[in-house]
Amino acid sequence: MHKIDASGIRKVFDLAATMKSPINLSIGQPHFDTPAVVKKALTDAVEGGKNVYSQTQGIKPLLELVQQSVTKEYGHADRQAFITSGTSGGLMLALSTLVNPGDEVLCFDPWFVMYKHLTTMCGGTTVLIDTYPDFKIDLNKVRDAITPRTKVLIVNSPCNPSGYVATEEELRGLALLCKEKDIALISDEIYRVFCYDQPFASPTKWNDQTIVIDGFSKSHSMTGLRLGWAHGPKHVIEQMIKLQQFTFVCAPQPVQWAGIAAWSCDISDRVAEYRRKRDLIRNELKDHYEIHGANGAFYLFVKAPWGTGTEFVAEAIRNELLIIPGGVFSQRDTHFRLSFAAEDDVLLRGAEVLRKIASGPKV
Repeated sequence: MHKIDASGIRKVFDLAATMKSPINLSIGQPHFDTPAVVKKALTDAVEGGKNVYSQTQGIKPLLELVQQSVTKEYGHADRQAFITSGTSGGLMLALSTLVNPGDEVLCFDPWFVMYKHLTTMCGGTTVLIDTYPDFKIDLNKVRDAITPRTKVLIVNSPCNPSGYVATEEELRGLALLCKEKDIALISDEIYRVFCYDQPFASPTKWNDQTIVIDGFSKSHSMTGLRLGWAHGPKHVIEQMIKLQQFTFVCAPQPVQWAGIAAWSCDISDRVAEYRRKRDLIRNELKDHYEIHGANGAFYLFVKAPWGTGTEFVAEAIRNELLIIPGGVFSQRDTHFRLSFAAEDDVLLRGAEVLRKIASGPKV
């Protein structure tokens, strides 16, 4: 635990505690409420007494829905699914199953904060592959980063924090390289429904050993309900299920019944809403800031126009705007993350502050 530094985020929220009426564009979760049919299914399950442990791998009706969908999409005879306690739970199980002390895990920089810390918990070492300035995947850099100790590569598309959506060509190359080098490929697909400019693609299409982590948190605004799923080659998934049995035990059973309702819930209107918000905030900032990525998820990862990312965020907070310094997600302290999962008036107030401080701090 002493090897894990939470100070970056802590400093931001220590500063935020002094804010009177914050404009909060830091939140990494949808701003809309959980769909009514999902909430009803959850309360019905609780009232119906479904409050005890489920099977470790998940309740049969939900597990069948996930397995049928995965089999239909990929057609891999050996691909098995199970229900996890959120995508974070799935990531922890996958890395704990695959990574031994001394092993190396490849991640793209900028990365989702949990990858590095979960790798540390497993005794592994994170090896970071730079994707600046446009967040594209360079296969030559990936190949150069591989050593005899490389065990796992994690790809996240659409990406948190950059919003970058990898191309089919990038993912195919990555999938085939991992197959060639016998490296376990983990694909974090929690934002897969939020692709605005091109169709979603999974490296699983080209590598049948890919381990996929997915869930309901972002798509259905169920972040606090902790429900996800994972699928991959049976010999890996069986070990992940075994580990779940002796850690999380199972995903919360009432929430799994809510997941059945979520599975058939149409969220296309919400995806369209976030595409519109992406366009709104990008247009508000494009004349003042360098913006790459932003093809998916609900984040902009923006280059600070002066100072370090941390210095710029401190000035934003002095102006009542709460955003996250890029150094939380990266080796570089040059950017900041902004979430556009907010009401339009909040986005416009935030954009006004960002335009105001773009030329430097007011003395």
